[in-house]
Amino acid sequence: MRYNKIRKMDIADGPGVRVSIFVQGCTFNCKNCFNPETHDFNGGKEFTDATIEHILDLCSKEMIEGLSLLGGEPMHPKNIDEVTRLAKAFKNRFKDKTLWAWTGFLYDNLKDKEICKYLDVLVDGQFVEELHNPTLKWRGSSNQRVIDVQKSQKAGEVILFCD
Repeated sequence: MRYNKIRKMDIADGPGVRVSIFVQGCTFNCKNCFNPETHDFNGGKEFTDATIEHILDLCSKEMIEGLSLLGGEPMHPKNIDEVTRLAKAFKNRFKDKTLWAWTGFLYDNLKDKEICKYLDVLVDGQFVEELHNPTLKWRGSSNQRVIDVQKSQKAGEVILFCD
């Protein structure tokens, strides 16, 4: 896997101050994507064990509420194994911090993946320009859902996140 950038203090992608990683590679190519520079799977930098340690070190600061996984497409088959490895390491170290992810895939197609053991919130669905609404919280278009993953896993149905 490759990644585009790491933000050590992000206030736009989830609640509070967070660390965010933008993975490299996406095949959706949504019209007017806010991150087209992340689409090429060959761009960015190599994701290594040292990258995971760097992210965990950044997350260890008391002011950091959690980690956000964005892209590109973190749930793409070329990325999901390494993203899951990062998610597992994060949740093993930080039980009280939250893990959020954004994906163009639907939760319904991801709910049986290991990554869901670690996610607190998943924003699912591709960005649709015609449904764009800048007043929506945590999402860009009205077709996207902000899902409480752990409640959804327990209930066996989608439970939306309420903040």
